[in-house]
Amino acid sequence: MKIITTDRLREMAVAAETAPRRRTNFNIHAAAEDPVQRYFIAARKDAYFRPHRHPVRWEFAIVLQGRFDVLVFDGDGRVTRRVRVGPEAGAVGFELAPGAWHAWVTMTDAGVFAEVKEGPYDPFTAAEFAPWAPAEGTPGVSDFLERMRHAAVGDRMA
Repeated sequence: MKIITTDRLREMAVAAETAPRRRTNFNIHAAAEDPVQRYFIAARKDAYFRPHRHPVRWEFAIVLQGRFDVLVFDGDGRVTRRVRVGPEAGAVGFELAPGAWHAWVTMTDAGVFAEVKEGPYDPFTAAEFAPWAPAEGTPGVSDFLERMRHAAVGDRMA
């Protein structure tokens, strides 16, 4: 039996504070070859989750701490849905169909979510990043993240 403690989640949130990407993860699955990938991600408010999609796999997530807004986009970068997810948000989780463009936006100082995806993990097919969103570590990321933080349904991010 694998037990995930609240202490472990707190440690992850603290570690995310000094992580270069401002987030950390804790894998539950044993290997990238596992047919189901299960892990926890802790993220700080300034963590950037570049809009992406999983072309052939679904994604399921539950927010355990904090609040995230999940933005769903069309292929041109227009926000088609914005969902608040977290223990105090009304929605605590979601499942996305394969091919849905989406991004996470941490709306509290820190947050933690659990994610489940089909495996095995293949870095070449796991995610396709939106060409209309800046790559991590490039100029414009801070401004783009701030735009996502305030984007409404119908806004175009491209």
